Amino acid sequence: MSIQQQTNDTRGDSPLLSGSSSAAFAAAKAEGRGALVGYLPVGYPSVPGSLAALRALCGEGGEGPGVDLVEVGLPYSDPIMDGPVVQQAGTRALERGVRTRDVFAAVEAVRSTGTPAVVMTYWNLVDRYGVEAFARDLANAGGSGLITPDLIPDEAGEWLAASEASGLDRVFLVSPSSSDERITSTAAACRGWMYATAVMGVTGTRTASSSAAPELVRRVRALAPDVIVGVGLGVSTGGQAAEVVRFADGVIVGSALIKPLLAAEAAGRPDDLSGLRAVLADLAAGVRRR
Repeated sequence: MSIQQQTNDTRGDSPLLSGSSSAAFAAAKAEGRGALVGYLPVGYPSVPGSLAALRALCGEGGEGPGVDLVEVGLPYSDPIMDGPVVQQAGTRALERGVRTRDVFAAVEAVRSTGTPAVVMTYWNLVDRYGVEAFARDLANAGGSGLITPDLIPDEAGEWLAASEASGLDRVFLVSPSSSDERITSTAAACRGWMYATAVMGVTGTRTASSSAAPELVRRVRALAPDVIVGVGLGVSTGGQAAEVVRFADGVIVGSALIKPLLAAEAAGRPDDLSGLRAVLADLAAGVRRR
């Protein structure tokens, strides 16, 4: 697939399902703002508790808007890209018995709110489940696609075929160290949008947004001008989110949303979602800031 063919798909020249990740970005753009993408892992503080948190992330039970798109994280025993906050929640989820199949229930919970969902997972879990079976079950649950942080397009032949067969988005990553050739080939392989990691290293909140992010997005725009770009890793406040959506199509937040869940459990109130809703409100206001 050529870059032009690919970007036609990502920008909406083709009909889009209301639950697609492309449609989430397009709807935010139609409102004159960037999209807010939120990450939470299935299984923490428990599987039922994580489903409640995911629905809250979509705005259910709150007074303001939710995220535009949800990343449902699937915990993994060797999370090479995850920072301490994501690792802590993921480790506890694994200890409490979360299974790969639970991710499909999580996707269904998100879709029940009308919000589109993608899954973010390390490739080994998909490979062990069965690539075609995972794609089929994700599509049947209403999922929009898959983010694969440790799978590069050169080695993704089986996933490219399975995602085509099931109509799923493919979200690959680029970073500040990516060459122009890597950015170009990644853009050609993506369907839906591209994940630009704003910093080198693992996930986690930071006190300032990355200075490398605007330059990375500028390079992506120059090489593949129609590709939708979401920027993640390090954003923790509405102010940082506002900065990112000035140059990117969307901002991705994970650790800042997990922290209040960890704090609630530490305080003996694992079902308390008020902290999560407070962070969500700040971020949602940030992407709407003029």
